[in-house]
Amino acid sequence: MAASQREQKRINNILPVAREGLPFILFGLLVTVVFLALNLFLLGILAALLSLFAITFFRDPERRSPAHDKAVLTPADGRILDIRHVDAVNNPLKKPGVKVSVFMNIFNVHVNRVPVSGKVSNVTCHPGKFFSANLDKASEQNESNAITVETRDGREIVFIQIAGLIARRIACWVREGDQVLAGQRFGLIRFGSRLDIYLPDDTRIVAQSGQKVRAGESVLGYLS
Repeated sequence: MAASQREQKRINNILPVAREGLPFILFGLLVTVVFLALNLFLLGILAALLSLFAITFFRDPERRSPAHDKAVLTPADGRILDIRHVDAVNNPLKKPGVKVSVFMNIFNVHVNRVPVSGKVSNVTCHPGKFFSANLDKASEQNESNAITVETRDGREIVFIQIAGLIARRIACWVREGDQVLAGQRFGLIRFGSRLDIYLPDDTRIVAQSGQKVRAGESVLGYLS
């Protein structure tokens, strides 16, 4: 089933902030105006600061993705926590591969972007716990949403949105059967979280642990 019109508006967002954030931003601005109108200046300033935080958190800047068709882009802004080889047991692709983990703090852009062009072959939501997203056990035990994309030449990758200690909502705007483009928006996680991406074992990794990355722009590696 293709993404709905509502989801398409989020994927093709033309606003400077993600549409998911509009209720928070508008409510904060309304409360600010009410407090100031009542001469409650301290509360008005506090409400204004919270509104500014919401605007900053839900910002959705345009990104220019690299043109190389073999490039695997990072799906999230943040810092690379870990890059490791995994066996078939610990890989949702059920074969040896490479796992890259990216941690987003509350100050990063939280709109997620598709790493490679292809067709969405599977979307699976897993209920779970809410450990801090920078812990290894978060990958296995936290609430998550896994997306599998098959490239035009038959390669598969999986990228997983993982909720964190504070993040309690995962938004995903693509569905099984959708054709997606590298760098395209596909979802958002609120208030600090993590994304894991599983790549074929022969992927040439160029990113490094500890590196700061930008969704849809930074290259993690190249498919063979």
